[in-house]
Amino acid sequence: MSVTVQQLAARDAEALRALLARDPSHNLYLLGLLEEFGLNSAEGQGGFSYWGRFDGQTLTAAVFVGGAGGLLVPSASDGTATGMIADALADRVRLRGAVGDKPAVDALVRSLCVGRPKLSRTYRLFAVSADDLGPFTNPLLRLAREEDLPRLMPLAAGAIQELHERDALAEDPHFEARVAQRVRARRTYVLEENGELVFKVDIGSRSQYGAELENLYTLPSQRKKGHATLCLGQISRFLLSSLPRLTLRVEEKDESLARIARRVGYHAGRTQRVVLVD
Repeated sequence: MSVTVQQLAARDAEALRALLARDPSHNLYLLGLLEEFGLNSAEGQGGFSYWGRFDGQTLTAAVFVGGAGGLLVPSASDGTATGMIADALADRVRLRGAVGDKPAVDALVRSLCVGRPKLSRTYRLFAVSADDLGPFTNPLLRLAREEDLPRLMPLAAGAIQELHERDALAEDPHFEARVAQRVRARRTYVLEENGELVFKVDIGSRSQYGAELENLYTLPSQRKKGHATLCLGQISRFLLSSLPRLTLRVEEKDESLARIARRVGYHAGRTQRVVLVD
């Protein structure tokens, strides 16, 4: 059986969806991208493409390539399958960021990263379904509004600083626009107390298969008050009324957030890796 790597075209959309749906929890980010933006086979049109490994006529692994390497997201698979795609992309892509199952991201780094990444962190992917949820809720959690943006921006920047050790306000000229766009898309939830925003969480990716939560952040002065537990329970209960599952990436060394996730009902899955090169 011949093994080939090629850029995916419109005719491959159903094969890609079927591949990702075999392990929906570990492919939620890619499933959300596919559902929201479709499969764009022209790399210069829309700024992204998908590449796949085929064993004969069967698609066995795929990699999302955004911004000519600005973000690479491999499908959940062993490193060997992803590595073959990475080797084929070596002359086309300059890796600047990647996220996904650790063996698959490791394979991308080996083939496409020159030198040491600026940041490399391992995470545990936690998942929950409606049957797993505990009794934690806070009905005061609400969608962020555009008038919240001046108060929201410090929390959004604080989340990036803790997660990626980056000053997003200073380093990213488009950061504020992205935060605002996420608010307009109804993907950011906040908790307000005494006129102050004390907690935020984003819906990073959403599809019929579920949603991935990200950038969960409590203002440092408001920690150890139960906000994260109650608000994570609240948004999880709300989203799981219409979705089959949710996921949340928790850094391996973040024992506090891992305890919160488990208390709410999330179960730990496989290890993921996030890499930033520059």
